[in-house]
Parts: sequence; structure tokens; C-alpha cells
Amino acid sequence: MSFSSDIKQELNKANSLANKENVKFELIGYFISANISVVKGKKIKFSTESDYNINRFSKLLSNLEINHDIDVNGKTFNIVTKSFDIDKLEYIEIKENEVFLKEDIIKLSDSKSEEKIKALIRGAFLGAGSVNNPENSYHLEIVLSNEMNLKILQKILFSFGINAKELISKSRYSIYIKEGEEISKLLALIGANKAVMQFEDIRIKKEMRGKVNRIVNCETANLNKTINASIEQISAIKKLQKEGRFSKLDDNLKEIAILRVENPNMSLVELGKKLKEPIGKSGVNYRLKKIMEIANGK
Repeated sequence: MSFSSDIKQELNKANSLANKENVKFELIGYFISANISVVKGKKIKFSTESDYNINRFSKLLSNLEINHDIDVNGKTFNIVTKSFDIDKLEYIEIKENEVFLKEDIIKLSDSKSEEKIKALIRGAFLGAGSVNNPENSYHLEIVLSNEMNLKILQKILFSFGINAKELISKSRYSIYIKEGEEISKLLALIGANKAVMQFEDIRIKKEMRGKVNRIVNCETANLNKTINASIEQISAIKKLQKEGRFSKLDDNLKEIAILRVENPNMSLVELGKKLKEPIGKSGVNYRLKKIMEIANGK
């Protein structure tokens, strides 16, 4: 079962149908999703391959005493309502064989209406929403039936502090979120608490792995830099030895040169500590650079 399916199954089980107002708003959410079509003026058709999702939609309709038929076409379940007075749902209307949210719904921002709006968002997600497995990438998307429904739902989410972006093409209207924290906020908003915990657990582990990889890469880069510098320094020292010029170096340059040849992987700080009279990193660097300059005839 996919991550999306797990979330929808959780939402189906966690949200009862006791509150008729919440039922109505969840149904409105379904009605504005891309899997809804209008049949013969006032009949609504919902199609899905999810048996528990079709069961949820059927329960919502039955709870509001909206008669409907269910049929199966291959792997697809279809529900078609009988003709009913869509005005009873208040905040939607049918125009040109499409269901549209009324902009008045945005005004329902008071605390008394919060649960209704959450139910609407939940219904839209159940109707045509998806979430990628966070192990792979962060991507939540809800596909709407038209641009107006997209714009209104986007404003509603923004009122809850969720920044959802829009994707509009000739045949697709969707809002999407690619930030892990924003996805968690939306899942929590619609009541998918178990999914939030799972999502956050994966997200934290991914971030920790990312930090470890960055540290390892940084340390590897620094080690490579140290080794490359060491090779150049040792090459200069051996050149001086081969040409008989090593004995002419000052004692402090000879001492650091011998230490470098004996300890090719040692950092400048560690080399400085092994001197008879220890010095810091900059002092060691100065002496080794001086040796290379002499070897190169500068």
C-alpha cells in the first residue's frame, strides 16, 4: 500500500460522521476534486480505484440522504447521485456542467467554522490528493476540477498558514507543496496524526543523514587538501636533499622538513605540536612554504 493510501485509510477511520455540518463540508471537498464530473445537469459522479474511498464517499452521501448508485468498471469504482437540490450544500453551485465553490466560503474564518473548513480540505485531499513516499521526495498535491476551485482552496490553506503553490495547465489544476514542514502542517490540519508522526520520523532521519554526509564530504575534502599539500612539500624536501641543498637550510626548517617526510598524513597543527619548541598552524605553514620557495629557487 502506498503512503497516500495509508493516509486516506487513516482519515477514513479517524473521522466519524456524527457531525452533519462536518459531513457536508467534507462532501463539498470531494465535489471540487478532479475526480468529480457532472452528469445530466444535477447528477454528480465520483470515480476512484480505492474501495475504502468509494465507501467513504457513499457514507457521506447517505448521511445527508442523497440517493446514489454504485457500479464497477474494471478497477474503477463509480458513484452517481440521483438528482438532488445542490443548493442544500450552500457553498457550491453547478455552472456549465462543473461544480464551483462559492467565494463566500473564504469568509468562514472564525473559530466556530474551523472544523468545517478542515473537513472541506480533508474531502478535497481524499477526493484527488496524493503524497509521495517521503523516503524518496517531498511532494503533496491536490488536483481540483477547475481554476476557481484551485484559487479558493489555495486561499483557504493560506489562512491556516500553509503556503501551497499552484500548477495550471490546459487540463490540470492542482495545488502542491514540496517543503516537508508545510506537508506536515497540512496533514496535521486534516487529522492524519499517525501519518504526521511517520512523515516527521522519516524527515528527521533524512536530515540527519544529510548532515552526516555533508560533514563526511567536508572532512574528505579537507583530508584530500592536506594530502595534496603534503605531497608537494615532501617533493620539495626530497629535491633539496637530492641536490645537496638540504644541509644548508636553517635548523628550524630542517626540523619541520624531517617531521613532514616522516608524517605525510599529519595536519599542520599536529606537526607544530611535535616540534622541540611547539608552534601553531600558521608558523608551520610559513616554514613549509619557505622550504618550497627555496626548492623552487625563489
